[in-house]
Amino acid sequence: MATTLLRKTVLTAAGVVATAGGIAGPAIAAQATPAERAAAQVTTDRKHGERELDVRYEAQPNFYFCGPAAARNALSVQGKNIDVHAMAEEMGTTEAGTNSINDITPILNKETGKDVYKSTEIPVDKARDRDKVDKLRADVVKTVDDGRAVVANIAGTATDTDGNTHSFEGGHYISVVGYRDGGKIVTIADSANPTQASYRMDVDELARWIASRGYSS
Repeated sequence: MATTLLRKTVLTAAGVVATAGGIAGPAIAAQATPAERAAAQVTTDRKHGERELDVRYEAQPNFYFCGPAAARNALSVQGKNIDVHAMAEEMGTTEAGTNSINDITPILNKETGKDVYKSTEIPVDKARDRDKVDKLRADVVKTVDDGRAVVANIAGTATDTDGNTHSFEGGHYISVVGYRDGGKIVTIADSANPTQASYRMDVDELARWIASRGYSS
């Protein structure tokens, strides 16, 4: 059944564990202060088209806070430490989840500046279109190069570059915090499970995962 950006998102409770900071991964690391974070905010390898942002990762504290948690993790790359419960209140998050990416974009803009972030939809029948995938790739590269993370609303099952599957049939929110190979591969910070806090995925696979929903960049 086709859906839109306004479809509600809820994460299954399995495997959700609350944790804060200290998880090491390709883009997951704790920093002592915002000032120190700013000094080493972006790791860059221009020769190979790679950038990854430094995330102060936190897992979501319950099964329905994936939206606020993804936004919190995304903003952490800019040295911001915002209480996830306060974010949830602003987004109107309930046990049914956070309604859409359109509820997250205004909160990101409140913390980063007017109209810095905007919402983009990928219709379910356009997820394999080259222009939609290329736009997603360009938006990830531009946003990460600006020192910001993308927040994406996804649903269904996707496979990462290590062959691991990630399944959220009811929907979920993730942060995209880096890229390699000029954006063909993206790095994801996922609040659902701290044992899989960070993984990489082909951008085409990510576009299919976002299909019928949207992302903020």
